[in-house]
Amino acid sequence: MDQEKIGKFISVKRKEKGITQSELAELLGISDRAISKWENGNCLPDASNMQELCKILNITINDLFSGEVVDMEDNVKRLEENLLEMTKLKEQRDKELLLLEIFIGVFVSIILCASILIVNYIEIDNWLKIIIVLSAAIPFTIGVLYALRIEQIAGYYECSNCHHKYIPSYKTILFAMHINRTRRMKCPHCNKKTWHKKKIK
Repeated sequence: MDQEKIGKFISVKRKEKGITQSELAELLGISDRAISKWENGNCLPDASNMQELCKILNITINDLFSGEVVDMEDNVKRLEENLLEMTKLKEQRDKELLLLEIFIGVFVSIILCASILIVNYIEIDNWLKIIIVLSAAIPFTIGVLYALRIEQIAGYYECSNCHHKYIPSYKTILFAMHINRTRRMKCPHCNKKTWHKKKIK
């Protein structure tokens, strides 16, 4: 998927409509800096903005992904190509998110362990020990909750019973027993509680 081509296409269509970057940003409820990034080919619009963007610019989502107005004859072929490309981009993004999850988990764990070692091996007042441990426990808790959010949205879980793939709720992820990225959850398809593995594809 050619981000530069898509960016130029957005710019051309915006100008055809006589809309400034600021006006388009206001219509979408985002910053004009985001519009500038799209038009410069630095990134693609978020999925949450695509439908409204296409409506404003009077184009289809297929046109947007193609970076040009697609003829009806080529529409199905182009749509399939764009869907495959979007699937690849999602897989890549999910892999990056899961690496970020590992980094966050390791980083906040190091901070917590370091604070525990400090209070155990350095002679300081008890009130200071409590402050040190709390100052590490708070980012640890936030980091773990954020890492769980990443695990929820990146990729899918697959039921070992019926092989149904789905994205569970955050609450389900939070309270499910787990071994690494395999969690014991109730499948929304077969309603059986089994071990569900994390899948990227």
